[in-house]
Amino acid sequence: MRRALTYATTVAALVTLAAGCDTGGSEQAAAPSVPATAPSSAPAAPTASPGPSTSTSTSPKPTTPPKPQKLKTGVKGARVVALQQRLTDLGYWNGKADGTFGGRTQQAVYALQKAAGLNRDGVVGPKTQKALDQGVRPKAKSTSGRVIEINLKRQLLMLVDNGTISHVFNTSTGSMEHYEQNGATFLADTPSGKFRVSRQIDGWRHAPLGLLWRPKYFNGGIAVHGANSVPPYPASHGCARVSIAAMNWLWTNNKIPIDTKVWVY
Repeated sequence: MRRALTYATTVAALVTLAAGCDTGGSEQAAAPSVPATAPSSAPAAPTASPGPSTSTSTSPKPTTPPKPQKLKTGVKGARVVALQQRLTDLGYWNGKADGTFGGRTQQAVYALQKAAGLNRDGVVGPKTQKALDQGVRPKAKSTSGRVIEINLKRQLLMLVDNGTISHVFNTSTGSMEHYEQNGATFLADTPSGKFRVSRQIDGWRHAPLGLLWRPKYFNGGIAVHGANSVPPYPASHGCARVSIAAMNWLWTNNKIPIDTKVWVY
């Protein structure tokens, strides 16, 4: 059971504004004194009228707090640790929280953005931050057993146990473009349907269409496998790509053993 994390408390930054005020003083002209023995015929000495009050007040100019720095590849620090922990708490796999925004964290941000229906740029700006704060997660379709769900529309791969999603991965499936092989033309699609993992290779598979890392085959030559490139859009010949690090984690923890159900929709 994952521990809860109050994300807003972890990443809040306090900005203290200093306000100053200069107030000018008021001056009044002094009236000359009237002699006690002034002759009766002598006109009374004029009395100076008070001068205008001169008071000035300077109001502090409003200060706009600086916008938080966007989190993206290359950024390091406590805010990245908080981001990584929050992603993990929501089920977006990104490895260990090490404070460095690298490829694993970017993959998890892609997955979050896909689940939230946002632009898939791998950068944590205001909209992605809002999705984090709101705890956006995808929904499962299966209700029983261990199932690998591959959502083609969202381009997400999810580990589901009895209807509950435990882990979410960015994936890249068939590009739906045509390609040629041995003089024939094929469509790079990932067919929908319900399948089972039937075979696997613990290492690199030098396939005719490219390299597959530790593939788990579930539909003929179509597999879940690790790849050096996993963009946030469909780009494969039909397989479901995940990152090399993610595939290693799946193997190490035996998350997709032989005969695991795979539901592509």
